[in-house]
Amino acid sequence: MATDQDFIDYVAEQVALGERLTHKKMFGEYALYVDGKVVAFACDNSLFVKPSDAAASLAPGLPQRPPYPGARDYPVADELLDDSDTIRRLVLATAELMPVPRPRKAAAPRRRGR
Repeated sequence: MATDQDFIDYVAEQVALGERLTHKKMFGEYALYVDGKVVAFACDNSLFVKPSDAAASLAPGLPQRPPYPGARDYPVADELLDDSDTIRRLVLATAELMPVPRPRKAAAPRRRGR
């Protein structure tokens, strides 16, 4: 089951970071970013926060399961979505621990066939 846009809108509303929180749709699911850093995935209308010391210290009791087949277990933060302050703290703390994304290489110009 793919994640609904309504779920993404709800997560964004609860996290309340404005334009700092962005998302990108990928294969019917979403990656969520804070300041360009991946902090979570939304899969099957559940919020999977990137495993980190932030999740271990701020929300140690969260259930864990893989967001998609073949993935390792991620903390599932669904139960925190009704607590805007807690989910915002977790997302921001996770973002602080994530590496800065590498700059993308410019695409090579396409050659025209003759």
